Amino acid sequence: MILCVGEILADLIGEEDGSIRMYCGGAPFNVAVNAKQAGAEVRFVGKAGSDVVGDFLAEECAKFSLDECRILRDGVRNTTLAFVTLRGGERNFSFFRHDTADYRLSQEELAGAWEDADLVHIGSLMLSEPCGRTFARALLRRAHCEGKCVSFDMNLREDLFPSAEAARAAYRYFVKNADILKLSEDEVRFYTGASDAEEGIARLGRRQGALFVTLGAKGSLFRCGGAEGFVPARPLSPVDTTGAGDAFFGEILAQMDGENWREWPKEHFLRALEAANGRGGAATQFKGAVRR
Repeated sequence: MILCVGEILADLIGEEDGSIRMYCGGAPFNVAVNAKQAGAEVRFVGKAGSDVVGDFLAEECAKFSLDECRILRDGVRNTTLAFVTLRGGERNFSFFRHDTADYRLSQEELAGAWEDADLVHIGSLMLSEPCGRTFARALLRRAHCEGKCVSFDMNLREDLFPSAEAARAAYRYFVKNADILKLSEDEVRFYTGASDAEEGIARLGRRQGALFVTLGAKGSLFRCGGAEGFVPARPLSPVDTTGAGDAFFGEILAQMDGENWREWPKEHFLRALEAANGRGGAATQFKGAVRR
């Protein structure tokens, strides 16, 4: 069982007629949906406001057939919004997020969703706020104390931090301690200060868990123990790249959940990468991060 914990929000994407359409979003929610669609048992816990946007998310999330989709409601704070602009299929985000609901989670709110989870996936947006960082660090420690595997995707949103160094400091604990880590090529360069991804991956020096790096249209690679490998992606013309990395990671986690992946041969990782590349590519062929 995979438990995804973290932000759920509304992506507001401009349409060709000048209107704006609202979509379900939030990286850990997107990961949950894709892991479920890849065949895993998945729960999601996140928080939205008691507002019309929160109502929309709760109604839409129920349609994705997760094993549990727990959308907690904050009676004081609003739901987080992300305005998405598309140019040639590539997206840019601008967040409406001042004292909003997504990062106001507590350990007690996981009761009933936590106990039988084998893999805990922690969302990263909450790390921009002190209370979110405290919650997420405690969640990782709790998971490891109870023998659960932890996954983390940096999902860099530098504009939510006061500086680049503040962002790196917030991510550092999770980059070092997650069992399964996913970064994009740009995130590797940002985090390590390296001029290219290859140098950055060498600087990370991860050998205790599994590392996955997405390389955009080029494909993806992995490192785990002494094994490493690269799988190219099939060429595609993207409609909207929102959620492509989440789709990739959802597939990866679905394949790793309940498995003794630390003992996987290289060929098993390469098959997982091929499937994940395909799922990530498919996510670029429609607007919004997820679809039923």
